[in-house]
Amino acid sequence: MASLMAPVENGQIVESTSQNSLKNTSKSSNGMDKEAFLQLLVAQMQYQDPLEPTSNTEYISQYAQFSQVEQIQNMAATTELARASSLVGEHVYIKTTTSSGEPKSVKGKVDYVMYENGKAYLSINESLYALDDLEIVVDQQYQDAFDKAYDFNIRINKLPAPGGIDMSDAKEIDELEKIYNEMNDYEKSFVAEDVVKMLNKYVERLKEVRLAAGEGDKDPKPDEVEKPDGTEKPDEVENPDGTEKPGEGEDDGTSEGADGTGGA
Repeated sequence: MASLMAPVENGQIVESTSQNSLKNTSKSSNGMDKEAFLQLLVAQMQYQDPLEPTSNTEYISQYAQFSQVEQIQNMAATTELARASSLVGEHVYIKTTTSSGEPKSVKGKVDYVMYENGKAYLSINESLYALDDLEIVVDQQYQDAFDKAYDFNIRINKLPAPGGIDMSDAKEIDELEKIYNEMNDYEKSFVAEDVVKMLNKYVERLKEVRLAAGEGDKDPKPDEVEKPDGTEKPDEVENPDGTEKPGEGEDDGTSEGADGTGGA
């Protein structure tokens, strides 16, 4: 629904681009219509010369022309309505003018179409615009890719020169690199080649900045970890107090009888 509020400057109401579009449409539609044609026909019959009246054949001819023009107008109105109705849900650009006469482009999605006095009006961002002011109809995929590339270029341009970046720019550069790598081929086609080269310069320069800041690999790799000093394998540890393993002692003669006598 159209807004009922309007901005005021210097005590005067400033017309919006939507209001200006509707006003221009109403001005352009003030031409000859069927009502004006009938009024002229009646006036011609009323004020004709009684000595030389208009023949019936001429009236019939004029009425036939009127009927033909009316059919053409109705066909044009039907075609315009069908064209406007097909735009519902599409993203369009409207070219209109401000109250000061400056050209302005309005972008948005067509929510619905209103048909009034033989004219179609598009509702965009809760404002009505004449169908005659329609400039461009764009595909949603194209618009999304264009907007993504546009925002990407703006963020690149906000960065300092590659030689002047520091660690405070690392997060932004990492995000831009991630965004570009996640783009599909169609989206990448909207990014200029010079912008891609500039992104690569930022990425390479950031690596140098991180190395200078000591953000390289701080943790040693697992195969580079040294063993604690003085540790030995279990089979290399000596027996405590010189003890020997069982069965390694000298023969003390106890293999014979306990009293030293041999077997009977």
